[in-house]
Amino acid sequence: MLRSAFIIFALLFSAGLEAKVILPRILGHGMVLQQKKPLTIWGTASLGEQVTVEFAGQTKKALADASGKWSVVLKPLKASSKPSSLVISGTNTIKLDNILVGEVWLCSGQSNMEYTMRKNSKVKSRPIVNGYSPADELNYAKNDNIRIFLVNRKELIKPDPLHRGWSVARDSALRSFSAAGYFFAKELYKNLNTPIGIISSAVPGSALEPWVPANAFVESPRFKDQKVGNDPGKFYDPMIAPLIPFAIKGFLWYQGETNCFLKETLSYTYKMETLINSWRTAWDDKKLPFYYVQIAPFKYSESKGKVALTKETLPEFREAQTLALNIKNTGMIVTTDLVDNLDDIHPGFKWEIGRRLALVTLTKSYGFKQIVASGPVFHKMKVKGNKAQLSFNTAGSGLMSKDGQPLSHFLIAGNDGEFFPAQAIIEQEKLIVWSDKVANPTAVRFAWDETAQPNFYNKEGLPARPFRSDNPLLSQYSKID
Repeated sequence: MLRSAFIIFALLFSAGLEAKVILPRILGHGMVLQQKKPLTIWGTASLGEQVTVEFAGQTKKALADASGKWSVVLKPLKASSKPSSLVISGTNTIKLDNILVGEVWLCSGQSNMEYTMRKNSKVKSRPIVNGYSPADELNYAKNDNIRIFLVNRKELIKPDPLHRGWSVARDSALRSFSAAGYFFAKELYKNLNTPIGIISSAVPGSALEPWVPANAFVESPRFKDQKVGNDPGKFYDPMIAPLIPFAIKGFLWYQGETNCFLKETLSYTYKMETLINSWRTAWDDKKLPFYYVQIAPFKYSESKGKVALTKETLPEFREAQTLALNIKNTGMIVTTDLVDNLDDIHPGFKWEIGRRLALVTLTKSYGFKQIVASGPVFHKMKVKGNKAQLSFNTAGSGLMSKDGQPLSHFLIAGNDGEFFPAQAIIEQEKLIVWSDKVANPTAVRFAWDETAQPNFYNKEGLPARPFRSDNPLLSQYSKID
């Protein structure tokens, strides 16, 4: 009798718990909602329970379905830095306070995206920008209009009864947050003057594949007949899927080192394509911007992994990253100059990573046409006698040597395919490249070494993108619309 009474009590108690409206962890106090987009608010409740959502003069109602799920969609809102409250009521009432409306971006990748502001404060290179070093940003960060949400892979799938996942980007919360993500938000705010929300979901050492839903590889024309390793879905399921369908403006991606150690080239391009398409499909928006970081110089060839690497492994991998720009609504930044220790795969300078990502975003997503967001990008090569003449896109206001020294890290080859160090000079916004050892040039390469830190820039201070004029991937790559 006592046992039966206990069971009945337990059932009633659990039913009482299930009757409560429960929200996903991403919905919380202090969050930023994406402006100018329909806003889905969702959660769980008991079967058939009516849930009412009130925000910014809107009231929406929904009934929980057979699985207890419910959702409402709020009409698009204008940006607002005035803190407001969102109320969700059913059997219980939840009031989320201090909510802003602005621009929301999701950052993901591996350790260089996860790299925290705490680590940023310890970097040895401490340039002075606007009177202070960005390495000391933790001492100055106090903008209440920049909000951050750090994904914990063990907790995101669990609701938080206190709804406290979002924080103002300052103090202890910022210490543990992505430095690249924060500095991106800071630069964006400076130009947009609107609330910025940044979600960071990154795992050190992670390959690309775990960030893709497992079924995406099975369904992809690229991989349907292949077995893709590295645990597809391992991080997507607990760290990306629970964020859907929280409205966002786009994605930032900083990953590649792990796949570079595997000596991947074109396969990585196709994996990026699968990742981008799967995320856009999950958010039901095929145009969501995807901006990413080309990985930095590092001595990959000196590693002792299972795959033998050379000094060209990194340049070839970067080429695969560059090729992903063929996917619509993508952008990439170059980082050849953002390393002060070639033995460290986690370079500092994350303030400049964030700033450059913001430059790309401002031009491509927000229409800031006056901003130059890229260094010189190889366009085409002409041969005149024993010299190669190279032209470039995104030259900005002009090409230059950053340090005033002869341009470095150029190679040139003739019909035999043997490359020699080359001289290069700027003439009328073109590059003239030659070597006394090559009479009839057929190909030029730039920054084609894992340790190359060239001095070829545009006058806006952005480094040229590494390239080879004889890129074999261009003929191998096939685009899928």
